[in-house]
Amino acid sequence: MESKARFKSIIVEIIGYLYILLFVYAAVSKLLDFENFQVQLGQSPLLSAFAVGVAWLVPGTELLITLLLMIPKFRSLGFLGAFILMTMFSVYIFIILHYSSFVPCSCGGILEKMTWNVHLVFNSVFVLLAALAIVWQAKKNRKKASISPVLTIPLSAVSGTFSIIVLFLFSENIMQYKNLFIRRYP
Repeated sequence: MESKARFKSIIVEIIGYLYILLFVYAAVSKLLDFENFQVQLGQSPLLSAFAVGVAWLVPGTELLITLLLMIPKFRSLGFLGAFILMTMFSVYIFIILHYSSFVPCSCGGILEKMTWNVHLVFNSVFVLLAALAIVWQAKKNRKKASISPVLTIPLSAVSGTFSIIVLFLFSENIMQYKNLFIRRYP
């Protein structure tokens, strides 16, 4: 029984390190090529109306989640944030692929080499890893009063999905009907 708990603890640590690596890499690559990142967001059919705010919010959130994952006391919150953010990224890609009039440029760095479909699979794997870490971290911290992962995971997935859908609908409304001469960069 002890070896099973130790195995789960090691897997949760590995998932945490994978997320730290992913989010630090993603945030730094966005910040180093910030102007290009902002232009790519401006081309997005989902986010063009909110490109400036989202351009700062995404890398800032990635770095905040990284910090939470690095501090043992806040690791559970970090995994929850990672789960929500990766769910949002996955829903964004799904909407781009299935409901958008065009597919914009992709992310920078190594992830730029992936197709949108491969990127969706990649993100989905990370969503599942975060869900696994949330469940195993909750079992490890059973002594502390916390909300059950059975409730936390679906509610977080729904809230992340809902927020991207709302952004999409508002952005489309702004770009199509209330456009105050906001351009999608060529």
